[in-house]
Amino acid sequence: MNIENTKAQMKKGVLEFCILSVLSNGDQYPNEIINKMKEAKLIVVEGTLYPLLMRLKNDGLLSYRWEESTSGPPRKYYKLTPLGKKVLKELGTTWNELVDAVNKTTQQ
Repeated sequence: MNIENTKAQMKKGVLEFCILSVLSNGDQYPNEIINKMKEAKLIVVEGTLYPLLMRLKNDGLLSYRWEESTSGPPRKYYKLTPLGKKVLKELGTTWNELVDAVNKTTQQ
């Protein structure tokens, strides 16, 4: 068994849920999302984040707006759509059920 691969797959499985959760607090620039994930000890690099943001946008869960920046080019800020809020709620329920099931299974 490759433990590092298993750990990476576990993280990968929850990244979309975490991104939606971060955005539930308001519009975010990708670097802000990365920093919030780092604070939670969930390291995400731009090469992972940007494709996920694009997929979530294409699925109708996110929208974005451009905002001028005083320190460089315009920035793209992402936000949840109404569908994104609905999906986040469903994922939250599923996450809580999964955590409960894993805790019951591993604490025997």
